Parts: sequence; structure tokens; C-alpha cells
Amino acid sequence: MRNKLAGLVMMATLCLLVSVTLVGCKEGKADEKAEAPPKAVVVPDADANNFKVEHPEQFTLATAGQYTAAPELNVTGVVSPDISRTVPVISLATGKVVEIHARLGDVVKKGQLLLRVQSSDVSGAFSDYRKAVNDERLARVQLERAQLLYDKGAIAKSAVENFEAAEQDAKVTLETTEEHLHLLGVDKNHPTGLVSIYAPVSGMITDQQVTNAAGVQGLSGPNPFTISDVSRVWIVCDVYENSLPQVKVGDTAEVHLSAYPDKVLRGRVSNIGAVLDPTLRTAKVRLEVENPGLMRLGMFVSATFHGQAAETFASVPATAVLHLHDRNWVFAPLGNGAFKKQEVVAGAMLPGGMQEIVSGLKPGAQVVQNALVMQNTVEQ
Repeated sequence: MRNKLAGLVMMATLCLLVSVTLVGCKEGKADEKAEAPPKAVVVPDADANNFKVEHPEQFTLATAGQYTAAPELNVTGVVSPDISRTVPVISLATGKVVEIHARLGDVVKKGQLLLRVQSSDVSGAFSDYRKAVNDERLARVQLERAQLLYDKGAIAKSAVENFEAAEQDAKVTLETTEEHLHLLGVDKNHPTGLVSIYAPVSGMITDQQVTNAAGVQGLSGPNPFTISDVSRVWIVCDVYENSLPQVKVGDTAEVHLSAYPDKVLRGRVSNIGAVLDPTLRTAKVRLEVENPGLMRLGMFVSATFHGQAAETFASVPATAVLHLHDRNWVFAPLGNGAFKKQEVVAGAMLPGGMQEIVSGLKPGAQVVQNALVMQNTVEQ
């Protein structure tokens, strides 16, 4: 009995020691949930861009600095001919091409022979001209005879007047046929069925619509050639809708060619398109640039627009700008844990990891330093 009692006492003592040990271990272990920072809770506002966050101290704020410079905008463009310096080569005669003396891409001088066309229009015009010459000669002879008879009293004055009218009509017809031959580009003194077509201006042939033995339809068909003066060209750039306030007619721009990275050309904004592309939401901005002979039509270039006067902009850390759906946003504090997602127009990158803000934010304003973290918190 004594031994049984001693065993029970020992068993109770062991259980007590185990319990004390477990309690001590539990009290010594760190509570991870207690040590973690409280989770930010987002409370939406009536305005979709406004929201409230619990524990706003987790989001570091940055103060927008001040940056003074002429506004800049980098875009891409394509070299195009100046329409006012582009002249079509017209053939008034319809016929078959028998000679071609120029090709696409050739540089031609004003008055240079481009092609010859064999045309029935010319043959018909010469036939009309010769007939008009004969009619005018006959009318003149009849008028002279009538005048002689009238002087001798053989005919009345009215008969002479009729012959005078007929002779005047014959002269008009002759002058009309002569002008027709001149318009067709042929010499009335050298009858031929061929029409020679010459370059109306000097420049480069930028379009060709004829080949040997091809047909020419005169004014009703395509022009055989198009000549462009490429000493001065257009650069047509696409500028997004939200960047249009940065571009004004008369602003200067620097043009950089991919083929010649060391060459910098200068142009002037001459037109801003009034219609936006419905898909890309861009407007066509036209630059006029003197071509030193390096630019070829169709070349891709990059252009940097410069404003006419220096302006003051805000600058914030690049991490404070959120790029979302082709737009730029910052998060501005409203106080008491409230924030606003505010749209801005971002400019060029600045030294030190800063970014220029063209509009939408003033120097001295505060923004969340890491916009991506804030956006992730809002979306959770």
C-alpha cells in the first residue's frame, strides 16, 4: 500500500513538471501576428478616385519640386513630300506610250523630255487645223472678190458684209485649231502623230504610272509622273491627345534621323491636324524642314518639340507616377487618411530618378512616393 501511494505521488509530480514546462515554452515564443504591421484597409469614397486608407503612415509622401525649362515632347514621324512643291505631269492627249526618258526616283530639270505618246488626238487636231487654214484662205479670197465687185457697183453692200462675217468666223476657227495644237504640245509647222511631254518643274520623280507601250488616258486617267521638290519636306508626326497642349504652331523641333544619329535637323510646326485618329487618339502635326539631301521620302524619324519660352513645372520621383491605360496618375493625400488618384501629364525623365510633370500637379504638392504600392493596396 505504501509503495502504491509513492508511485501515485511520483506520477503527479511528473505531470506537474510537464505542465509547467509547456506553459513556459508557450509564454517564451514570439507572436508573429502581434509583431506584424496592421493591414491597410481601404474604404471607398463616393468619388471613384477618392478613397480612405487605415494606417496611412505606411505610405511615404514626397513633395513635388520645381523645375524650369522649355517644354519638350518626343514623338515619331515620317518624311513626306511638301504638297505645295509636288506637281503632276499631265498629258492632254490620249494614246500609246512609245518612248520613256525618265524613271521613278530620277532627278529631272524643268523642260526635260519625259516621254512621247502616239495619239490620234494629234492627227485629228492637225486635220482640223489644215481644214481651218483652207477655209480661212477661201473666205479671204471671196471677201476680196466681193469688195472688188462692190467697188464697181455690181453687188450690194450687204453682200460684202456677209463675206466679211464669213472671213472673221474662218479666222476664229483657225485660231482655235492653232491653240488646240499648242495645248497638245505639238508644232503646227511640223505635223506628227507624236506628243512630247516635258517636265513642268525641276525635282525628283516620286510617282510613275506608265511603262513602255502603256496607254495614256489624258485628263481622265492617272498622271504619268509626279515630280516633287524634295529640297524642303514635311515631317508628319503623331501626337497623342493628352500631349496636344504641349504643341503650338510656330514651335521649333529637333529632328533626329536613325540613319544619321549624329545629324540634328531643325523644323517648325506649320500645322496641327483638326481631326483625331478615332482608334489611336492621335493628331497629325506637320513640321517643315529644309532637306540637306539626307532625308528620303518615307523615312522614320524622331522629333523633339521645344516650346517658345521657358516654363515652370513640377518634378516628382519617377516611382510616384503610375502609368495606367495610356495615362499617368499620382496619389495625392487629402488628410485624415484620405487620398485622391489624380491624373497628370508626365514629361521627360530628369536626373536623380525624377520625372517632369507638365500639368496636373503644382510644385510643393505632396504625393505618395511609391504609386505602385498604393495601387496594389487599392486593388486588394
